[in-house]
Amino acid sequence: MARRPERVGTRRRGAGAALQRARAAGPRPLGRGADPRAPAERRVRTLVWFRRDLRTDDNTALSHACAASDDGLVAVFVASPGEWSAHDDAPVKVDFWLRNLRVLGEALARLNIPLKIVTAPTPRGVAPALLGVARECGCGALFFNHEYEVNEAARDDAVRRHFEKHGLIVRGYHDRAVLAPDALRTGAGGCYTVFSPYRRSWVKAVLERGVEVRPAPGRQRKLDVRPDPVPERVEGFESPVDPALWPAGEGAARARLELFCRQRIQGYKADRDTPALDATSRLSPYLAAGVISPRRCLEAARACNGGRLDDGAGSNPGAVQWISELVWREFYQQVLVGFPRVCMHRAFRPATDRIRWAEDEDGFGRWCEGRTGVPIVDAAMRQLRATGWMHNRLRMVAASYLTKDLFIDWRRGERFFMQHLVDGDLGSNNGGWQWSASTGTDAAPYFRIFNPVSQSRRCDPEGLFIRRWVPELSAVEGDAIHDPSELPGLLRATLEYPAPIVDHGAARERVLAAFKALDDRAAAR
Repeated sequence: MARRPERVGTRRRGAGAALQRARAAGPRPLGRGADPRAPAERRVRTLVWFRRDLRTDDNTALSHACAASDDGLVAVFVASPGEWSAHDDAPVKVDFWLRNLRVLGEALARLNIPLKIVTAPTPRGVAPALLGVARECGCGALFFNHEYEVNEAARDDAVRRHFEKHGLIVRGYHDRAVLAPDALRTGAGGCYTVFSPYRRSWVKAVLERGVEVRPAPGRQRKLDVRPDPVPERVEGFESPVDPALWPAGEGAARARLELFCRQRIQGYKADRDTPALDATSRLSPYLAAGVISPRRCLEAARACNGGRLDDGAGSNPGAVQWISELVWREFYQQVLVGFPRVCMHRAFRPATDRIRWAEDEDGFGRWCEGRTGVPIVDAAMRQLRATGWMHNRLRMVAASYLTKDLFIDWRRGERFFMQHLVDGDLGSNNGGWQWSASTGTDAAPYFRIFNPVSQSRRCDPEGLFIRRWVPELSAVEGDAIHDPSELPGLLRATLEYPAPIVDHGAARERVLAAFKALDDRAAAR
């Protein structure tokens, strides 16, 4: 089975070390007054490194850079195709980044902040590429927001060391979550591995500490630095997805958030599992690329719930549920930091790495193409390939089908999703796949196995979603839309649709036996 490259090899403490250094660094002033021994007339120009934070609103590093710098700012984005390939970043996601970069560049230009674009074919080339921009533009400091995956944290450590070696100032900030990944600890001092207690702790901490949402900065000192054009495309990452599905820019993200809060959030809890309804926010690509901040989203959701984070008299159940979805995102980020092995193609539960998954190339290919003979699974996979996005409930159904019905290694599905998702995020994607495969944190017990036909009847009772994405079945009436194999033989033969490739009952017994064998071996030791 083809395996993607490990994200960092044996380096497992990179994210934690980055967090510790960030605590020590803090937001200190630059330029005049920063060092009492420095000449009073000294001025410092700052380079702001944009990554998955493609916005001016509520951008922690940008905000601190504007407050600290007294000689203007320069922005930079590093295109790293080798890194994107190694991390299975989807063409639709790279296209989304580039389109948002163009909008960001225009917004920065209005603030007198030129945007520079440089290319580093591999992560090792990032530090010298950034230093080259700093020297070219006369910058004496680098500001950025932290990334927490092991490989990314190691890259950022290398950048920090390289800049400090050459006498430049470096500042890193927590920005990707409402609470930093190391902000909450269990009573025993460890990382949370179960969502419910994490959520309770998260709500308590947010209420106690508050949340600061920073507005976009004002105009900065105008510099004689020419911005670079943002490339229309990057070779090898040409996207087949219609860009109109995912409009670029902070304005588009804010418009989606406002529409969701105005029209859909009230019914979100009741409707969120029905893919035929346009009942979700579809903000996940914007959160993943940092086009909108989680704090801005939380602020809007709380406003819909009377300022509350949780249930209470007169609460909005949809807003409470959506806040929980934001917390799930942060839960998986702190798992990445607390258990770096999940960044390196490893199961959270090490014992499950001993499972001998099926080598079924035909089954995997048919799952990828949406030709399994299970309509809800096929509809979900076709939606993914056509739009770069899949409804959250169907992500669980499709993942369960691959890992439990076909008994194919969850890593293969995780990788395929990352290669096609516009909102691909390692923490959420890995966490969701390991949950479905019963190998992860707070995972579904292995004996709870989704019946895809039952799930179809529950989440798409009228078959509207199936008929949209599996047109071969558009003429099928009634309950048979969920399982065409139930149709009489002659009628079934008229459909240009495959029979199911596995029997769910037999597949279920195979999974139960495999996981029970793990338990038996563990008990015998």
